Amino acid sequence: MTYRVVQWSTGNVGRWALRSIIARPELELVGVWVSGPAKAGKDAAELAGLDQPTGILATTDVQALLALRPDCIVHTAMADDRLMEAVEDLKMFLRAGINVVSSSPVFLQFPYGTLPSEAIDPIVEAAQEGGASLWVNGIDPGWANDWLPLLLTGASERIDRVVCSELMDYSTYDNPKVLFEIMGFGSDLDDLPLLLQPGVLTLAWGSVIRQLAAALDVELDSVTQEFERLPATEQLEVCGRAIPVGTAAALRFRISGIRSGREVFALQHVTRLHPSLAPDWPQPAGKGCYRVEVEGEPDYHLDLQLYSDGDHARAGVVGTAARLVGAVPAVVRARTGLLTATDLPLTTGRGLVS
Repeated sequence: MTYRVVQWSTGNVGRWALRSIIARPELELVGVWVSGPAKAGKDAAELAGLDQPTGILATTDVQALLALRPDCIVHTAMADDRLMEAVEDLKMFLRAGINVVSSSPVFLQFPYGTLPSEAIDPIVEAAQEGGASLWVNGIDPGWANDWLPLLLTGASERIDRVVCSELMDYSTYDNPKVLFEIMGFGSDLDDLPLLLQPGVLTLAWGSVIRQLAAALDVELDSVTQEFERLPATEQLEVCGRAIPVGTAAALRFRISGIRSGREVFALQHVTRLHPSLAPDWPQPAGKGCYRVEVEGEPDYHLDLQLYSDGDHARAGVVGTAARLVGAVPAVVRARTGLLTATDLPLTTGRGLVS
């Protein structure tokens, strides 16, 4: 069976999603949405960095794309600074009877216990109205801290704690808005960026903690957050922007699931703009990795390194896009409503072996 797909946005993740859609034999690209006239009218192949034209031209016309009645929209539009607008977009797709896989807003990967029911119910109602499904995922939040740790726990005799970490050098991460506006790199240490405003970390990555707890049938007493920032010790240049000495250049945050006074789940990020920063913080395997630690009997320690053309940051973006695109058939076949990772079967790279 072939599934008809529209790609929604062609930015940092979207252009890789386009490539992945075009590469998969079970998917047919039927439309591409772009946010402005600079990309409108261009062939999808050009936007994806491919040589062979597809004949599918990008457009800013939302209604024209909805009228195509695709089986699924791959939604990768930036939502960190426009959360409510992104949610309204998703509801619009669902009401139109179109299934959606999306990279954002990330808290929707498992909103239960993180969002109040009055925030979740309208999304579920939109899905039921259209008879469609929504699945939000990626790499983090996503497969690096849902199926990867859950796979390891399936071979445990006893579980004391599960810790999922992203340990990355972000100096090659090509997303200035995220680096400087959302994460606050290059700013004064006393100026808290959007990511570190009260409650934001537990809203975004608390969903990871609560999904692990739900999957392992653990009732949590609370979910907490903490963070630390360190300054640049020498001037750096990232994404063409100077990071002056003394401004934020390393960030560590941790979200913890607490039960009976102790941490039983943790999601940790350690982000540096140079490998020499914060030498006492956890260090990655290679240039960057996703780490899963299951403490119990036995103990498991998994370091997952990833590279695309030698770059770990690019690999994370490619992996995010491919995870969404690879799940399209399963999401189309799934029950109506808001889906989580454990609602879907194992998705593989079937059909991609060259």
